[in-house]
Amino acid sequence: MNAPSHPRPTPLSWRTGLAYGGLAAPLAFVSLPLYVTLPHHYAAVAGAPLAGLGAVLLATRALDAVLDPALGRMADRLLHRGSGPAWFAAALGSVLMALGFAALWHPPAGGPGRLLGWLSASLLVCTLAYSAVGILHQAWGTRWGGDPAWRTRVTAWREGATLAGVVLASVLPAWLGHDATSGVLAAGLALGLAGLHRLRGPAAAPAFTGQPRGASARPAPWADAGFRRLLSVFMLNGVAAAIPATLLPFFVADRLHAQELQPLFLLCYFGAAAAGLPLWVTAVSRWGLAPSWRAGMLASVIAFCFTPWLGAGDGGAFAAICLVSGLALGADLALPGALLTGVIHESGQGGSGEGRYLGWWACAAKLNLALAAGLGLPLLSAAGYRSGTTDPAGLQALAWAYAGLPCLLKLMAAACLWRAERLHMSWRLI
Repeated sequence: MNAPSHPRPTPLSWRTGLAYGGLAAPLAFVSLPLYVTLPHHYAAVAGAPLAGLGAVLLATRALDAVLDPALGRMADRLLHRGSGPAWFAAALGSVLMALGFAALWHPPAGGPGRLLGWLSASLLVCTLAYSAVGILHQAWGTRWGGDPAWRTRVTAWREGATLAGVVLASVLPAWLGHDATSGVLAAGLALGLAGLHRLRGPAAAPAFTGQPRGASARPAPWADAGFRRLLSVFMLNGVAAAIPATLLPFFVADRLHAQELQPLFLLCYFGAAAAGLPLWVTAVSRWGLAPSWRAGMLASVIAFCFTPWLGAGDGGAFAAICLVSGLALGADLALPGALLTGVIHESGQGGSGEGRYLGWWACAAKLNLALAAGLGLPLLSAAGYRSGTTDPAGLQALAWAYAGLPCLLKLMAAACLWRAERLHMSWRLI
């Protein structure tokens, strides 16, 4: 298959990159409290029954995931009408998201039914608005198209802002409380929308590429072999990253006996990822998109393969592993999205079908988290591990589930990517 040539757009200025990527920070700022802080708040502070709490969280997250493809089609319709309607829809979604987020932390007094009803309603408003704005934001940048280096820079600005939002969300609720955090979120959304507003005019950013096509003329994303291959790599690699995220608190507390150092480990990991983004942008200009992503996967395996042999007192060594694997994480953040942009535009759906692709992409990302819990936790239980155990066999099973299984999945993802490169030579373009 001959590699298509890419139009060389105007270099991406830092002002355009910041204007576009800025909205990703408050979006990431929402997601971490919803997944980490919210369950503990409703169980320990509000007194919600665990069984009912788990059922509500599972139902709302499942509904959120399955609606992503529909939200993607909605994003396409909005962007087809122009950047103005798309911006107003993002603004409306942001208002609903901020209101839902603030409501979550103020449940009404009453019995469990009333408490869980409030949680269901406010969480649905918040998560569905979050998903709608997030998919619309990604589709906005994806429509620019461009050569591999341009696409990588666009994605890197978005993912760099995402990392900044994750870091802030990991500390601000504990420092300022939930009310002040809700205020910071509202301010962040306002700033992000103001930046996106700058890109509404044609002079502010490269014009959207591709020829719009009618909905009836567009094949489904699943009919695109390139998308299927890329999504399979993305999911294998995503589950490999989600398993350690799920098991980190258990590994740090029971294997390393360093629970007090967990915030430091997270800071090392995400801080290194942010610092590594410019390195991966440079790597793409030298090696190409897919080879650079494979290099990131292999670097992560090399760093992580030493983890099963760590034990109590090895917090310093684990911090070093977090730094190196965090650098490798930069490739996972910046490069798959850039490859997806190329797949969409090569399919002929650039300028009309990005949202449909991104809806399935977002659904897959959420399924990765579910698969990680569904795969890692039962395997650990079958191997005899229990939270808080001191049994050597159980702790060794934890170490191999935490690091060994992800390394295996990463190698499988790298092999699938290597094969896909041979079928899609444009993925190797510099």
